[in-house]
Amino acid sequence: MMARAGGPIPEPAKVAIIQALACFDTPSTVAATIKTDFGLTISLQAIESHDPTKRAGRRLAKRWRELFEETRAKFKEDTSSIAISHRATRLRALDRMAAAAEKRGNLVLAAKLIEQAAREVGGSFTNKVDVSNTDGSLRENNMDEVARAARLAALAAAFNKAQGGDDAAD
Repeated sequence: MMARAGGPIPEPAKVAIIQALACFDTPSTVAATIKTDFGLTISLQAIESHDPTKRAGRRLAKRWRELFEETRAKFKEDTSSIAISHRATRLRALDRMAAAAEKRGNLVLAAKLIEQAAREVGGSFTNKVDVSNTDGSLRENNMDEVARAARLAALAAAFNKAQGGDDAAD
């Protein structure tokens, strides 16, 4: 089914278009979503005409304008419904990516993803500098020997595993 230029768009699809635009989705993203969810091919211009913040949407009916404004207000107030706004979701995604990178033997990427995950949980594995010295000098915040040994053992095990070795010999 294809919505032709100037042809009627079914109301459920119109609601989806307006709500997606209110959530700052681009017209091309909205078009792809409408194609997937409703099986409709709608032009980018037709989609943009449902955005009252654009010149093309200046004549949008009052009820659709109100839906847009209500949806946008809720979206801007509540980021908790966006999965990636939660640390646990980001960490799970980073964990999956690091495991896939390690499995492919891309240790550089795996190390970068591990570093990103460490930043998510509070800065482990980073070289923090404490600038609060009273004399104004810079002092590195070094981790203790136990933490350093644990980090090196984990990295060695990951490297050994990626090289196809047996890490049980440690």
